Amino acid sequence: MEKIGFIGTGVMGKSMAGHLLSAGHPLYVYTRTKNKAESLLAQGAIWQESVPVLAANVDVIITMVGYPADVEEIYLGENGILKHAKKDTYVIDMTTSKPSLAVKIYEEANKRGIHSIDAPVSGGDVGAQKAKLAIMAGGSNEAFKKMKPIFEKMGENIQYQGQAGSGQHTKMCNQIAIASNMIGVCEAIAYAKKSGLNPENVLKSISTGAAGSWSLSNLAPRMLNNDFEPGFYIKHFVKDMNIALEEAEFNGFETPGLELAISLYNQLIEKGEENSGTQALIKYWE
Repeated sequence: MEKIGFIGTGVMGKSMAGHLLSAGHPLYVYTRTKNKAESLLAQGAIWQESVPVLAANVDVIITMVGYPADVEEIYLGENGILKHAKKDTYVIDMTTSKPSLAVKIYEEANKRGIHSIDAPVSGGDVGAQKAKLAIMAGGSNEAFKKMKPIFEKMGENIQYQGQAGSGQHTKMCNQIAIASNMIGVCEAIAYAKKSGLNPENVLKSISTGAAGSWSLSNLAPRMLNNDFEPGFYIKHFVKDMNIALEEAEFNGFETPGLELAISLYNQLIEKGEENSGTQALIKYWE
């Protein structure tokens, strides 16, 4: 079994790493806040004191961190992965990040005989916990095929999208679709309440019809229960949407639904909701 290094054990990363550990892979972990890895260490994961130490000890490195700046530092910095990983190591960034950065990492990795894949995911905390994530991968097809058995430990819908950066571009499509959908879900719930309906019964009717969506089935019930714990942080969703907006503007086309969603979520951030889950958008109407 490949020795796997996992960097970033937050809301989703912890569950993803746990599946690899349960599958029998020797798991080496590093995260800036060690206590976030305590449950994995209790299950047998091996703590690493730094990124360079981890990179030198494993066959595969998976990263699941917060922002493109974190990705760039972890891969390309002086103490980054690419300067310390062995030749023929496979590096997989599962953070939602910039497509251009994925290409940059791929090119630098290739110079060093390291195989790089950008493989962002969708499915939130529930998908991570149940190993049912959608995984969208960019890089060489050969590297993807080699790593697919590892992806299968964490997700179900696993698709190769093309050259380096393609996984990240696909994730932008995902986030653009979610952005407008979340507005529709919230407006539907707010409308149900204003009309004097029982919103739980409304969900039973509309979630299996043409209006059905992952957000309607999984996040709308949390809204009704006033459960705003993060399956996915608002601050990270806004980061993703801004990347998508930047890419759209670079390619010369308009994304009015995306721009509206960004403006609404930014209003929540101004009210201190950046660490709430994305379902907290319902608060805009309440």
